[in-house]
Amino acid sequence: MSDTAHQAIQASGLPTPIGPYSPGIVFDRLVFVSGQGATDPDTGTLAGTDVETQTRQVFRNMQAILEAGGSDLSMVLRCGVFLVDLRDFKEMNRVYAEVFGDHRPARTTVQVASLPDPGLRVEIDAIAYRE
Repeated sequence: MSDTAHQAIQASGLPTPIGPYSPGIVFDRLVFVSGQGATDPDTGTLAGTDVETQTRQVFRNMQAILEAGGSDLSMVLRCGVFLVDLRDFKEMNRVYAEVFGDHRPARTTVQVASLPDPGLRVEIDAIAYRE
């Protein structure tokens, strides 16, 4: 068994989890980012009501967590996307493509009945690596 330990990612300016979990965990060279919503960490409120604005905030939150864990969006290997309404897929996908450019992480996208924060339209989690 490996003696590698996991470590919770903690840093100022990260979104505060709404439950008993860490925003991210580092294990060896992997960074696991918990599902991120569109809460602006500066205000504690949702960043907009539309899926495009929310998706942009989700990726700002994710980038902050990845940086705190020694990684960034260019090192993301996989994302899970959770939409309240699959009719928002096109708009979410547009922002997703802008964020990742030519980098194409593996991805799953599903529609869910609801998300923890009323008004939240999208949540995204990720697995990345760090050098």
